[in-house]
Amino acid sequence: MATLLRKIGLIRLHNRDTEDPKHHHNHRGGGGQQSASLRGKGGAKSGGHKQQQQQQQHPGGAGDSSPGPGKGKGKRAAELAPPAGARAGPGPAVAAAAAAGSLVPAARQQHCTQVRSRRLMKELQDIARLSDRFISVELVDESLFDWNVKLHQVDKDSVLWQDMKETNTEFILLNLTFPDNFPFSPPFMRVLSPRLENGYVLDGGAICMELLTPRGWSSAYTVEAVMRQFAASLVKGQGRICRKAGKSKKSFSRKEAEATFKSLVKTHEKYGWVTPPVSDG
Repeated sequence: MATLLRKIGLIRLHNRDTEDPKHHHNHRGGGGQQSASLRGKGGAKSGGHKQQQQQQQHPGGAGDSSPGPGKGKGKRAAELAPPAGARAGPGPAVAAAAAAGSLVPAARQQHCTQVRSRRLMKELQDIARLSDRFISVELVDESLFDWNVKLHQVDKDSVLWQDMKETNTEFILLNLTFPDNFPFSPPFMRVLSPRLENGYVLDGGAICMELLTPRGWSSAYTVEAVMRQFAASLVKGQGRICRKAGKSKKSFSRKEAEATFKSLVKTHEKYGWVTPPVSDG
């Protein structure tokens, strides 16, 4: 009988050792040693937060030999952190934005070239369809942006038209060059031949017309409209073909025309587009 009771007691002790640790927490007297063992094994789960707080308060303590969860994370962060004084490079998004920004001027220039080309192609087609053959166009060195324009007609009641008949001049030849931002800026226009006097044609073949300046220009103006305005200004300004000996053979130059045009624009900006004083030319 005693042997049986001892066996029952051993079975109960065995069952008590294999029960949930919470049971031992509530019955410290019977299994304190086993509870301490279980708490030691599960410290990373139940006491990790407390250990991390203690490590923050006492970093590198002599009595703490295990790294613990807090120390492991700190070590990993230190390994990933850049060295002191190192400059962090731009992130992928910043680098991509910088690369896109460098392409903006090129894209804008390409767009302006397309706008200018389409406009000038349309202008050429419209001029080719003119029924009165008022003007004709030849491309300089096959460039769409550099034209030689022949003005075939002026007012037939004008002295200029009479000069053209007497000198067998079939047309007045002009050169037009179109800037990158045409039609939003005017072309540079000058007379090439014959050598003209008056008619608002100045040194080098420069032309005094407000609509050829940035201030007077409109993107709605067509080459045909500009040429008709020029033909009218020649007649209004009493333009004539130069017949003076030695001077009539002298050709107009682009450099002189550009300098003259720049000077006249400056003068008109000062006095407006009216006849300036003789002292200013």
